[in-house]
Amino acid sequence: MSAARTSKMTEKEKQILCVGLVCLDIINVVDKFPVEDSDTRCLSQRWQRGGNASNTCTVLSMLGASCGFMGSLAPGHVSDFIYDDIRRYGIDVTNVIVHAESSLPASIVISNISNGLRTILHTNRNLPDVNSEDFRKIDLSLYKWIHWEGRNASEQVAMIQQVEQYNATVPAKHRITTSVEIEKTREELYQLFGHGDVVFVSKDVAGHFGFNSASEAVKGLYNRVKPGAYLICAWAEKGADAMGPDGVFHSDAFPPEKLVDTLGAGDTFIAAILFSLCNGKSIQESLTFGCQIAGRKCGFQGYDGIVQ
Repeated sequence: MSAARTSKMTEKEKQILCVGLVCLDIINVVDKFPVEDSDTRCLSQRWQRGGNASNTCTVLSMLGASCGFMGSLAPGHVSDFIYDDIRRYGIDVTNVIVHAESSLPASIVISNISNGLRTILHTNRNLPDVNSEDFRKIDLSLYKWIHWEGRNASEQVAMIQQVEQYNATVPAKHRITTSVEIEKTREELYQLFGHGDVVFVSKDVAGHFGFNSASEAVKGLYNRVKPGAYLICAWAEKGADAMGPDGVFHSDAFPPEKLVDTLGAGDTFIAAILFSLCNGKSIQESLTFGCQIAGRKCGFQGYDGIVQ
């Protein structure tokens, strides 16, 4: 894109960029979880593009946001499937980096249709995550919001610092908002608490720190985020809570009539909140919208029923 075109972009035209994982999900739908050392027939099996950041892009696109994905891929038939699917949703793949000598990560997912729960077996042999040098090559003026799925946290902190340096050089209306997701209980990821205008912390991480509810978690962990940031924690059927400089907020959950598939519910929750905040809604409105869309997603397989 030319410099002249970039300079004329409105904030509405700018993208939300999600940085993180894309992988292949091989989803096996069963009517009950298999017994070890048994031979079980699936109700269905399908390939689906997965990965937290990739899923968040899918939902953002379905909600009507202009978005891009930045992550790593390896060449081959599976990558062809990934590319075809990501383009089907109109997601920008300009910043995808292909590593010729690597293998694409994959997840075997057992989706129990009787209770909506999913069990994931993930493998990631040798595909490197994008790093701060990769990130340095992108045109930051194209984005209004950048979201990181917590992975190689030290590199991601360096990426966020690049955005902060960029923000210091542009008027307030052109500054990029940043957010991070801390989902896994890995010590390295906890440095991300101090970065990002919005910080998403998972139920698992909150439990690791000894908290028994979303409300406890956002209050107990808020001293880790930077001044003025929002900390958000979802707690499945208990809804979600947020804390920011203007107080504590809560939304109840919005469960579907029948719980069918919780795979990607957290990614959906994040996407809905990003979409809502980008459209000028309040933190309370956005928290409620996130719970509504995540609850809707849990009522069917995949994502294609989110927009009704």
